[in-house]
Amino acid sequence: MENNNNPAAEESSNFIHSQIDVELEQGHKRQIHTRFPPEPNGYLHIGHAKSICLNFGTALKYQGLCNLRFDDTNPVKEDTEYIDSIMEDVKWLGFDWEDRLHYTSDYFHILYENAVHLIKEGLAFVCELSQEEMRKYRGTLTQSGTPSPYRDRPIEENLRLFEEMKAGKYPDGAMVLRAKIDMASPNIVMRDPVIYRIQHEHHHRTGDEWCIYPMYDYAHPLSDAIENITHSICTLEFENNRPLYNWIIEHSILEARPRQIEFARLGLTYTVMSKRKLRRLVEEGFVSGWDDPRMPTISGLRRRGYTPASIRDFCQKIGVAKSNSMVDIALLEHCIREDLNYNAPRAMTVLRPVKLVITNYPEGKTEMLTGDINPEKPEDGQKEIPFSREIYIEQEDVMAEPVPKFFRLYPGNEARLKYAYIIKCEEVITDENGNITEVRCTYDPTSKSGGETANRKVKSTLHWVDCATCQPIEVRLYDHLFTKENPDDTEEGQDFTDFVNKDSLTVLSNAVTEQWVAKEPKQSYQFLRQGYFALDPDSTDEKLVFNRVVSLKDTWAKIQKKN
Repeated sequence: MENNNNPAAEESSNFIHSQIDVELEQGHKRQIHTRFPPEPNGYLHIGHAKSICLNFGTALKYQGLCNLRFDDTNPVKEDTEYIDSIMEDVKWLGFDWEDRLHYTSDYFHILYENAVHLIKEGLAFVCELSQEEMRKYRGTLTQSGTPSPYRDRPIEENLRLFEEMKAGKYPDGAMVLRAKIDMASPNIVMRDPVIYRIQHEHHHRTGDEWCIYPMYDYAHPLSDAIENITHSICTLEFENNRPLYNWIIEHSILEARPRQIEFARLGLTYTVMSKRKLRRLVEEGFVSGWDDPRMPTISGLRRRGYTPASIRDFCQKIGVAKSNSMVDIALLEHCIREDLNYNAPRAMTVLRPVKLVITNYPEGKTEMLTGDINPEKPEDGQKEIPFSREIYIEQEDVMAEPVPKFFRLYPGNEARLKYAYIIKCEEVITDENGNITEVRCTYDPTSKSGGETANRKVKSTLHWVDCATCQPIEVRLYDHLFTKENPDDTEEGQDFTDFVNKDSLTVLSNAVTEQWVAKEPKQSYQFLRQGYFALDPDSTDEKLVFNRVVSLKDTWAKIQKKN
């Protein structure tokens, strides 16, 4: 657990750190400086958590620095709501950018000056081709592109037109500024890419000062250089863009020379990681919002009950690789189980209650039993548990007519009540539909801890809650959001939403738990035999609401044991 709580914990395998180690051995002198550069156009997800842990963790490991920079170059899609949520997520994961909070919009003037420099050097030109025409001119993977008819405009004319673009003389889409690189390049990214476009949109920070905005592929490397970033760590889909990144840096007015390194992005079974797809899930009502506990967003995981330590541990265990792969969601669930198994207090909670009456227990009597708060942490001590004649047990723990290998309660069979007595089922009462409405039992008064028959063996132990003192709660049980392991893998005519699990949420409004849980509710609990649960923000003074974080069944541990 000590390793789980260390934000700088060593990864299982990390080729980026191996490369940095070689650089340091070869005499690299600059302080290691990384950055986490989200676009404020959506909520962060578990894939971003991997990047956060990598960038901030790298800085911590090498006694370096890590910036938080918002690449806010597209005012159409950006919102301060996303900025606030991103900052909250980074802090919640346990990392601190200190005084190094930056925005690409802080550098708009420098980016503009650099664009003017490119024009003066004959390395950029104003182009009036439409988007459709540009696509046609770009060529294909096997055919070179065709130069724009505006490619050889005189420098003076390009400077004038670019200034007029900045002054707002032209409507959106009328023209763009393109880098002049190589229309015959085998890498299509290098075929005179657009670096500025016209957008008459209000920006959340610069207001209406600008009506031209830099493209991400142009602004990002320059922002890295401005901030003296040494290692620009990004996901593998930017590998083809690395030549453009290097070209922008090489021909810039800035002295710094950051290095781009790509790593494999996170793929997780039974979920999707695309912001566009996650937005569709929200907007089309498949989930209740970005923080729905079924979502892979950091805010959704936090609401469900995942802890920062468990997510950092997960990112440590998956390591950092060069090729994309799919990670079994069972590993993520294993990490939160390990954390909560050690840290979560135990509580007896009945999700689908049925009343059990102990007919030979004195009416009006209540005795106080004791149980462990957390057997993993003896120092937490013990709790008092009220016990009386009437208790609640789980519906699934009793049958009027038992099936084979059913060892819990049925007429004539015995079971032990956790922390209490051995009871014998005498009668099962059902309604006209066969539903069990009440169970009547007798108890062995000498069978509780310290009694004469305390060690008598029975085949099952049941959890229970005292009827007189229990507290009603609402419980939300979650399953995977998708029924398919890889919902992105669709055939013609299919959409990823076709695989949304319609049974991914079950709400139990009549659950009951021990009284002490309601008196001083903590964030997380292990509900005995049911799983790990976390308090939901929907809770009120009248009724607590709990989300099941994860079940007790650890499929990942079983897989590892077999291997």
